[in-house]
Amino acid sequence: MRDHSKKKYWTLRYTLLNATYFAAFCALHAYAAVYLLAHGFSNTEVGILLAVANITSAFLQPLVAGIIDKQGWLTNRRFILIAVLSIIAGALLLLFIPDIKAAIFVIYAFIYMVQFVYQPIMIALCFEYQRAGCDIYFGLARGLGSAGFAVTSALIGSAIEKNGVSVLLFVTIAMMVISAVVILTFVKPGQSGENALPDENASEMADEGAKKDAAGPEKTAGEDKAHNNIVDFAKTYPAFMLFMVATVFFFFSHNMINDFMIQIVRSLGGAETVLGYAGFLQAILELPVMALIGFLYKKISVNKMLVFSGASFFIKILILVFAVHLSGLFISQFCQLFAYALFVPASAYYVSTTMGEYDQVKGQAYINSAITVGGVFSNLISGVILDRLGVKDMLIAGSIVCFVGVIIGFVAMTRLSHRKAEGA
Repeated sequence: MRDHSKKKYWTLRYTLLNATYFAAFCALHAYAAVYLLAHGFSNTEVGILLAVANITSAFLQPLVAGIIDKQGWLTNRRFILIAVLSIIAGALLLLFIPDIKAAIFVIYAFIYMVQFVYQPIMIALCFEYQRAGCDIYFGLARGLGSAGFAVTSALIGSAIEKNGVSVLLFVTIAMMVISAVVILTFVKPGQSGENALPDENASEMADEGAKKDAAGPEKTAGEDKAHNNIVDFAKTYPAFMLFMVATVFFFFSHNMINDFMIQIVRSLGGAETVLGYAGFLQAILELPVMALIGFLYKKISVNKMLVFSGASFFIKILILVFAVHLSGLFISQFCQLFAYALFVPASAYYVSTTMGEYDQVKGQAYINSAITVGGVFSNLISGVILDRLGVKDMLIAGSIVCFVGVIIGFVAMTRLSHRKAEGA
């Protein structure tokens, strides 16, 4: 028998994990340029730091996922706890060390990288616990995570103007402490340890739309085995791997906007408070789409959703190219409804329904690796363009790259096989 006394709290727990993660993500990632510029970094140096952090996380994500997929000591839950404690330690160091750029570079890059590495592990954690009979409404929990980002962004901009950039570190520490407490409660029903087996009477996944991808292949008994070699993985999931190339292009433009949003805002006449409101609008718009993903999934195939999300990334940055007032910035933020807000749950469900059980953590990690590789190229290129040519030229470059990604994504999702049979 399942532990029904705990059943109704799983979505709440997972929501808290997401809300605190993305509140800290707002402080560490959305305001990274604000923090670093305040400590004497140039735009180019900011770009280099974020690129180093991104490329490190891009390598580490599939490596960590491969270890977790082997189902040994390192589990999703344990890795998240390790990551959270590491971020707390790094943020505390930044509060107390002397204002030395080299030290700030190393520590900030480390905690920025660690937070990216454990993002796909959180997604994998959800599906792991769903398979064990825990009713978690992924779309709602992830959407409320974005609400956590939104509320933090709305409040933190004015707080920085009044109290300085140290506010970002205090917010990060507070949110990570709550995350640590929450992840300690993640013990599967009827189990005292980490390795719970699915209950024989486990209910269906709370989000019915996530059970089956109409365009994807059915899983059959004996098909599930780990593909830890990237070549084998790519041969087994060709559509996914080409779409990861498109994802790199999408997130080149997405990271360009987010990492250098303060410069975009200033070019349109705003400051940190406006940056906070823009971040709030962008993040709060993610909630309805993510919360309704199960309904959308029943009406539209996940493949089409992914293609549509890519096109929305392009429209979002194109609007900024032609913006001359802050109103253009806010109009662009509305595209978040169909860009990032659709991409995140759609890509998670694509992995959970298309890939074998022992490839799912890697699949989520490859998505985040593609996102972070896009961030690497964006960080390296955007800061240089910004310093030498300005905001408008940076946005034009991002638009061109994103458009190429839309074409690649369309080919991947409509022309290639989603899962090839073994030996095919």
